[in-house]
Amino acid sequence: MLDVHRLRLLRELSHRGTIAAVAQALSFTPSAVSQQLSTLEREAGVPLLARTGRRVTLTAAGRNLVEHAESVLEHLARAEAELARARTGPAGPVRIGSYPTAARILIPAALAALFLAHPLLEPRITELDPADVPSALRAAELDVALVHEYDFVPAPAEPGLSSEELFTEPLYLAAPAPGAITDHRRSPWIVSPPGTLCRTMAERACEAAGFSPQVRHEVDDFATVLALVALGQGVAIVPHLGAVNPPEGLALTRLPAFRRTRIAFRTGADDHPAISAVAFALRAAVPADLLA
Repeated sequence: MLDVHRLRLLRELSHRGTIAAVAQALSFTPSAVSQQLSTLEREAGVPLLARTGRRVTLTAAGRNLVEHAESVLEHLARAEAELARARTGPAGPVRIGSYPTAARILIPAALAALFLAHPLLEPRITELDPADVPSALRAAELDVALVHEYDFVPAPAEPGLSSEELFTEPLYLAAPAPGAITDHRRSPWIVSPPGTLCRTMAERACEAAGFSPQVRHEVDDFATVLALVALGQGVAIVPHLGAVNPPEGLALTRLPAFRRTRIAFRTGADDHPAISAVAFALRAAVPADLLA
């Protein structure tokens, strides 16, 4: 009989690439992960991993088993949702991931609504970049999360995860005066830190305009970004939620590009009462100017 916990480890290895990364993500030691995967191989009766020096890759049988594991874990999620619906209602902890601007604009209203409608529910917020959400959901560090994608940075399909549309917002060029991105090929730029979706979006938007941005500041908070723009420290691209109450001394020029926010969760968990309650509260918290 194959152990579902070991199947999760194999799936994580297929997504993360190394045993060390799996161990770090799941708070195990690398040796413990290796031992569990070796046990899974004995249970399967065929080699699942190919070891070359320090590198480990999945064999054809291992990749095939990961596909079955995705299906098994989806059915387990649906079973858990059905059992939860059979109880009195949403209750207990629910771990919600959010990117910073949504945490500031949407989350407070959503939490207030959840407290009134479901007092036994215990929402727990974690702020993180959407690029880190898929692994956190698959590792059960989060139950539901807000993720976004840009026109210049489409989100890849994530095995084991599903999502629902929440809202779409326009992007703006924040600069001392109205203009276009092409006007600022020699201007200093203010961008998010490397590895974030916002950084990738800004770089690709500039590349589409025919140049690479000359980065002066790396800042992950849009309120700070706008304050720096107002001080003449550079120009930036900001989404609608990040441009609320801008300071004086800058212009916001709407760009022909958008950021789309979705509610993400493990496949099969969409009918879980806690996740359904969170999704309902998040939809109700979307600002009226972003509603279709």
